[in-house]
Amino acid sequence: MKLVHSGKVRDVYTDRGDTVLVATDRLSMFDVVLPTPVPDKGKILTALSLWWFERLAGVVPHHVLSAVDVPPEFAGRAVRCRALTMLPVECVARGYLTGGGLAEYRATGTVSGIPLPGGLEDGSRLPEPIFTPSWKAPAGQHDRPITFAEVVGLVGAETATRLRELTLGVYRAAAEITERQGILLADTKLEFGHDSSGDLYLGDELLTPDSSRFWSAGSWRPGRAQHGLDKQFVRDWAVSTGWDKRPPGPSVPPSVIAAVRSRYAEIHRRLTGLKGTSVS
Repeated sequence: MKLVHSGKVRDVYTDRGDTVLVATDRLSMFDVVLPTPVPDKGKILTALSLWWFERLAGVVPHHVLSAVDVPPEFAGRAVRCRALTMLPVECVARGYLTGGGLAEYRATGTVSGIPLPGGLEDGSRLPEPIFTPSWKAPAGQHDRPITFAEVVGLVGAETATRLRELTLGVYRAAAEITERQGILLADTKLEFGHDSSGDLYLGDELLTPDSSRFWSAGSWRPGRAQHGLDKQFVRDWAVSTGWDKRPPGPSVPPSVIAAVRSRYAEIHRRLTGLKGTSVS
């Protein structure tokens, strides 16, 4: 095992020609790692990603090789994967309007260059899911929204079209699953890469509370903040402190850490139906 990269949340190793991804308990937002970890966060992210990879295997080819053939010290938070060259695009699908998409809509009436109907509010359901990609910035810089035409410029028309199709396909399939559990999938971020043969695979994580917004369907009301089972709670707290979103990030009080951990554990439990596990 050789460490090749330490990201905001995951550490990336190479081993016998494969990639081993290890999810840590680090908490990141606005491209800054906060100094306070969330206990068991890495295990929850890994368990939920694996659950989704299994259920959506017929929708998108993915990078997972094994969740068992990993070093014992990383058991429960590591996945052995096929080695990929990741694309410089974060593939975002939105079914509801909120966050950065809402801010862009209010300014321009569009999101990633896609015109939307007038009169939408925070939390409004979109007429149909939309593909709103971002440019994946190098370390130290901030990701930024881009149009589909810019994706074409980065990866070519064929790959860009395939990324859009796969991203929206994953979103639609996942949203059907979450709604059966009383949960709305507001949006999600996916990352893709090519293997040594040039084949395209879904990599990184899948439909976790770090990469997605999950809302309780029973309390959903457009025009106000939604009850989220994801990272938005701690994002809101961080903004409320007056932090300028630049390093170093603020230390997170125990009450906020406990609340965000509870949300992560709840989304895992409600989606998978598993209770009494080490991540619940």
